[in-house]
Amino acid sequence: MDESRPLVSFRHVSKRFPGARALEDVSFDVRRGSCHALCGENGAGKSTLAKLLAGIEQPDAGEIAVDGRVVHFEDPRDALAAGIGMVHQELAFCENLSVAENLCLGDLPVRGVFVQRGEMEKRAAAMLAAIDARLDVRRLVGDLTVAEQQMVQIAAAVGSGARVIIFDEPTSSLSQHETEHFYTLLDRLRARDVTCVFVSHRMQEIFRLCDTITVLRDGRHVATRSVETIDEAALVQLMIGRRLDEYLPVDETAKGGGGEVLRVADLSSPRRFADISFSVHAGEVVGIAGLVGAGRSDIAHAIFGLDKEARGRVEVAGIPLGLRSPAEAMRAGVGFVPEDRKRHGLVLSMRALENVTLPTLRSLALAGWLRAGAEDALAADAFARLRVRAPDLDAVTAGLSGGNQQKLVLAKWLAARCRVLILDEPTRGVDVGAKAEIHALIGRLAAEGTGILLISSELPELVALSTRILVLRDGRMVGALAREEADPEALLRMMAGLDPSGRRLRV
Repeated sequence: MDESRPLVSFRHVSKRFPGARALEDVSFDVRRGSCHALCGENGAGKSTLAKLLAGIEQPDAGEIAVDGRVVHFEDPRDALAAGIGMVHQELAFCENLSVAENLCLGDLPVRGVFVQRGEMEKRAAAMLAAIDARLDVRRLVGDLTVAEQQMVQIAAAVGSGARVIIFDEPTSSLSQHETEHFYTLLDRLRARDVTCVFVSHRMQEIFRLCDTITVLRDGRHVATRSVETIDEAALVQLMIGRRLDEYLPVDETAKGGGGEVLRVADLSSPRRFADISFSVHAGEVVGIAGLVGAGRSDIAHAIFGLDKEARGRVEVAGIPLGLRSPAEAMRAGVGFVPEDRKRHGLVLSMRALENVTLPTLRSLALAGWLRAGAEDALAADAFARLRVRAPDLDAVTAGLSGGNQQKLVLAKWLAARCRVLILDEPTRGVDVGAKAEIHALIGRLAAEGTGILLISSELPELVALSTRILVLRDGRMVGALAREEADPEALLRMMAGLDPSGRRLRV
């Protein structure tokens, strides 16, 4: 075997979709046994290129070679047969089936016409054990958290025995602890000579994991560089075509000081969280930190009326909120950007314009009739403020890149002019340029008097944006830190059950 020969080669690859050019004349090589990063802004063509290699899409022009042989994949099964697997950013499972059924769906163990459930569960358990994931294989996938579903997807790719694994934003749903576990797993894969193609917007993990970086911009190949020959500032400039000295703001965001817009007292939900109390003032960004499963998203769901078992007292601008439904929360001026945009934040089959104006249709109607001109103007303004990249307002939402879909979720609450805005992982899966824009938007909204509740697994993001940070562990609040006291290390200690100095907390 010629170790110097690239394992994967893209040669003059182009791909178009209706109304958009995804890739144009892209050529570069992926070295055998490397961890090769694909970088670029949302819409640059990274995920499209990954899907071509995985057999999900087919190129319009050019060719892909694997181990020196030109390949033509009609579907992912062809790619998997050639030793290429993929871990997707947007999770795709049969949610009404168990973990074991999903992991073995392509190769169910049968005797005659009957599935051997014991053998299936044994295989699935072995696949999860290979990545040290502790999950009950009999649980329904629909009952898992986003992070748990991501671990199942990683187990499926690793368990397939693929020699090339494409990771598309694999850590976007994982906590800090789970992310470190993933890094260890990737190191083990590379030790077994598995080639990894790694799509990520997180600079820290690109420079931690990858040895080679390819940059795409507007569907074209910009550069392929060794990690040793490039730094973060140069990489960002290649990605966005301009300098971006800081994409995490460390200067002043809003300081709060306005009246109380959200009060939560003794909020509890069985098996999820208990006795949660805090307040948010106008112009304040209150962060929530905690490991996956600590109850961060559950608290957001309860405030927005999505948890029928929640009990406690919630007030918006002094008016009690009944916790009965999202409609009631929206009428009170509460907006919610959920962690999973595709399942809970958007209607993918609708036009981009329609998604943006969904929460504000009543205000756009006259005598029961929707004023099309007012709807267009509201959506156009939100598009412009968030720099949404789409062919036009009528573009189908499903056809937009993940980052632009995330901007749509934000845009609809921007248009709604909320008193309180709950943001659950608002920059998950977006590039550094979009992240800077979202951070700037959070600062602007706070400066305009919006009270913001920010949930993020990226601790530097929480520290940079929050006025103060609440820390959860096992469904209970274990402390709070003002911005000047907070740093990622102190938050991690509290999330792990220690006080900021390292002594064990009593909850």
